[in-house]
Amino acid sequence: MVAIQTSDSATAAGRAVDSAETDARFAAEVRAWLAENLRGEFAALRGLGGPGREHEAFDERLAWDRRLAAAGWTCLGWPEAYGGRAASVRRQVIFHEEYAKANAPARVSHVGEELLGPTLLAFGTEAQRERFLPGIKSVSELWCQGYSEPGAGSDLAAIATTAHRDGPDWSVNGQKIWTSLAHVADWCFVLARTERGSSRHHGLSYLLVPMNQPGIEVRPIIQLTGTSEFNEVFFDNARTAADLVVGEPGAGWRVAMGTLAVERGISTLGQQIRFARELGDLEALARRTGAADDPLIADRIDRAWVGLRVLRAHALRTMGGDHVDDGGAASVAKLLWAEWHRGLGELAMAVRGPAGLVAGEHDLDEWQRLYLFTRADTIYGGSNEVQRNIIAERVLGLPREARP
Repeated sequence: MVAIQTSDSATAAGRAVDSAETDARFAAEVRAWLAENLRGEFAALRGLGGPGREHEAFDERLAWDRRLAAAGWTCLGWPEAYGGRAASVRRQVIFHEEYAKANAPARVSHVGEELLGPTLLAFGTEAQRERFLPGIKSVSELWCQGYSEPGAGSDLAAIATTAHRDGPDWSVNGQKIWTSLAHVADWCFVLARTERGSSRHHGLSYLLVPMNQPGIEVRPIIQLTGTSEFNEVFFDNARTAADLVVGEPGAGWRVAMGTLAVERGISTLGQQIRFARELGDLEALARRTGAADDPLIADRIDRAWVGLRVLRAHALRTMGGDHVDDGGAASVAKLLWAEWHRGLGELAMAVRGPAGLVAGEHDLDEWQRLYLFTRADTIYGGSNEVQRNIIAERVLGLPREARP
């Protein structure tokens, strides 16, 4: 029997073909631009940067980010009125995947572009958007995130940093920790307690604070890898203007959760391609050294490839939804990739065998660095324990865990 297409179904099929063709042309445009520009002074940047490696060629990668901005390749999903291309989720996915396939360097402006920018679009005032979005788009102002504290890492609602109104300003006092790239940032979005006597997620405000002022001290934290992309940040009557609070004063928790949901969004698909490159390189090493002849290691490699497919399937299934109020999908995504990547670091040490226990004379090799840094994957950005609680309480509807 021959299926007969109705006019409606034929129209839908035609739209699908047109969409596929335009997506293919867009992907080809991205590939061509990257091939043309990742040359000359930028050729050596391929594969550099990223978590645990932010120290690599930072100034050069900043120049690369600004080249991207000048060509219109930053902030693709933003509305055109704010300098973006209003690109669909699918187009943004294509860009991130093509970028990763080209082994282009990790971006230095991701905190501003991928975290604060979408937060301002969702929660900020028009004046805040006009002030800050152009600097993010052009990569002329860099941002860091002031969330975690020594006593409030995974339990973000326990923060003790305070801010109070002092004339035309907010005065901020307290300490943040594990603040990525604070030593190079121009601004920090800070979650602070602004209502005296408040507790947990009540009475918090989301403030935009300039970093270059006398009331702020940044101290580097030396990591297991020997690098120091994380920092402690101390606020001692640091100042910011009264109107630089995103959302209503005291209602910063919802804004902060919106930022965290964005953090686990579209760019994770590009992250997965980088993961696949790491796994492919590790499998090649296992074959060269004979480690792949061990059935247990061969099985772990196979399982890792299956795990990558699961990551991608979940990301595509949930992409494009609004998870500002419901963090379930974002929490599942964080839990999946963090567990997978930490497991890859452990697999790397199994492949390396006893040689992986010995550091080089001057530096760790790539697999040792991967293993050490991925110990943090299940902690930063919200620990696994916190993600499981969110899924249990907000998605499955289980009783809340007892809290002090």
